[in-house]
Amino acid sequence: MATACHHGMPLRDCNLLIRTLARRGSFARVMAVYYDLRGRGLVADSFTYPFVLRAIGVLKLSVEGRKAHAAAMKTGFWWDAYTASSLMDMYTLLGRADVARKLFDEMPHRALVVWNMMIRCYVRCGRYTAAIALAEEMERSGLTPDKVTLVTSVTVCSRAGDLSLGRRIHAYMDGVFGFSLPVANALLDMYMKNGCLEEAVKLFEQMPSRNIISWTILVSGYAFAGQLDKARVLFYQCSEKDLIMWTAMINACVQHGCFEEALSLFREMQMQRVEPDRFTIVTLLTCCANLGALDQGEWIHQFAVDRKMKVDAVLGTALIDMYAKCGHVKKSMEVFEQMQGRDTTAWTSIICGLATNGQAGRALELFEDMERSKVKPDSITFIGVLSACCHGGLVDEGRKQFHAMKDVYRIPPRIEHYSCLVNLLGRAGLLDEAEKLIRDIQINKDAMPLFGALLTACKAQGNVEMSERLTKRIGEQGYQIPDVNLLMSNVYATASRWEDAIRVRSKMAHPTIKKTAGCSLIEVKGH
Repeated sequence: MATACHHGMPLRDCNLLIRTLARRGSFARVMAVYYDLRGRGLVADSFTYPFVLRAIGVLKLSVEGRKAHAAAMKTGFWWDAYTASSLMDMYTLLGRADVARKLFDEMPHRALVVWNMMIRCYVRCGRYTAAIALAEEMERSGLTPDKVTLVTSVTVCSRAGDLSLGRRIHAYMDGVFGFSLPVANALLDMYMKNGCLEEAVKLFEQMPSRNIISWTILVSGYAFAGQLDKARVLFYQCSEKDLIMWTAMINACVQHGCFEEALSLFREMQMQRVEPDRFTIVTLLTCCANLGALDQGEWIHQFAVDRKMKVDAVLGTALIDMYAKCGHVKKSMEVFEQMQGRDTTAWTSIICGLATNGQAGRALELFEDMERSKVKPDSITFIGVLSACCHGGLVDEGRKQFHAMKDVYRIPPRIEHYSCLVNLLGRAGLLDEAEKLIRDIQINKDAMPLFGALLTACKAQGNVEMSERLTKRIGEQGYQIPDVNLLMSNVYATASRWEDAIRVRSKMAHPTIKKTAGCSLIEVKGH
């Protein structure tokens, strides 16, 4: 048998090259070396297969996957635990978790690494119930789990919201396994993500050692639970903060609408010479978008350019959204036209941005381009499209797009879609059609913007009778909404029915009813 492969290299060195290329993510080159190896009549071994099978899975080479599987079976290497695990991993990456499970079931002797891989396969394809069932089956089989088993199992419990197994693992770690920082962090994350804040804090306080991951999980958990003050205290208690920790705290501020504080943290982070990544940049652009801070948004954009960050779908969408919300539509279009890999979110962002800034015709043209590009719109896309129709007064187009959303794309309309269409019909004076559209919609707090849109249209058209009918329908559900009272008062005032206007206004003085305050932001000289 030949003993050399790629460019005359011995098989051992060829395997080393394959491993190096795989770890660098150069999977196409891995396959090139493998093809050369096979072309020279060499037989891949248990050192070759794990990396080659990984490359096949990542590159989605289904035919090559079946060939590699057949070759591994023919040479007997598939009984090797690591080769078998790699085959299962490959089939999962190819979308065939069922084949991975078949391989698992056919193995007469399952090593721990095989069990771990099958659980991970289920996690990767989102089959958490199956993953938990397999972990429990492994528990019953008497196998002693390792750190990988425990971390993977706890991750499953976290994503599935099943705390039973997670708590058993916690008890097992305390009683038998001993302390393991990776497992403790996985448990901490599980408790936090499932709302068990007290258990998470107790575990954190009992941990004999912690790392930056432990602190970050707790900071993010407090923020997710709405306890920003505690997250802030914990953040400043942590003596060594890495990029992930800073980004977690900045993101916590953004989640709670503390945009100025988020930007202040970014400046503090720069003073500590912590270099932001694209995730930090995206979060900061969200701050600028919500504050209307164009100057700071442009500076952050330039910062990303100077760091040679690729404007992909995520970063590009954040830039489009920021510029559009700051009123710089031209710059939004420039970013959109230059970005690579435009996904549904990117198309939606530019369409909504154009619609919000009154460029209805251009927004609809882009929607047609999106359809021609075979990018499937989602429910948010249609909010932008219907908003554009509303801004442009395009009644027929609005009806057409509303029905296309339901009948062509099978997207069930939400309150926001109905509100856009009601607003459009109301502005066109088609109040009866608008009222008919929402006749069967249940009145609740989430639906109030929809009824508010129709009441606003009634005020504009002077239709007191319909306004009274809508207000009565809302009142029958027991809702006391100050904005509705204000709208009804304005309807009466427009119709010169002053006594009725005063009567409705008096209801707003009730101590339990408060009008929602409005606010606006404008940037002046960078502030």
